[in-house]
Amino acid sequence: MAEKEVLLTKEGLSRLESELEHLKTVKRREVADRIKQALAFGDISENSEYDDAKNEQAFIESRIAKLEKMLRNARLISEEDIQSGVVGLGSRVKLRDLEYNDEFEYMIVSSAEADPGEAKISDESPVGKALMGKKPGDIIEVEVPAGVVRYQIIAVNGRQ
Repeated sequence: MAEKEVLLTKEGLSRLESELEHLKTVKRREVADRIKQALAFGDISENSEYDDAKNEQAFIESRIAKLEKMLRNARLISEEDIQSGVVGLGSRVKLRDLEYNDEFEYMIVSSAEADPGEAKISDESPVGKALMGKKPGDIIEVEVPAGVVRYQIIAVNGRQ
């Protein structure tokens, strides 16, 4: 089965590469030291420090494998991939909430680099899906747990 291509912005690719490097060089060493220390306590059958360190080691190794797979299948979003004035991956979209008249801006990214805290939403999220292919002036409706929200697209810019 072919692995899914992971589309990334230059910033997203850099962030994932940095995280992978940190996990491999820093976190692996830290957890190995914790395991070594816990083993020095003797009996590991009831050694919570050892169990915690082994669990963290499993998490780190799983994350490393996931990042390596994503980076193996990564493709950078190029400037040619971003259509001016049309929402797509890499676009910055300024929206107005039609109920509350609030304005905000999102960057549309792949799920691999989505971070709502940094206003980066996935093209697979409900809002991201609704925005894809739309233009300034378009109104979208998105079903959320509280009901339906309506947004008007104010502006669409390429990567900045």
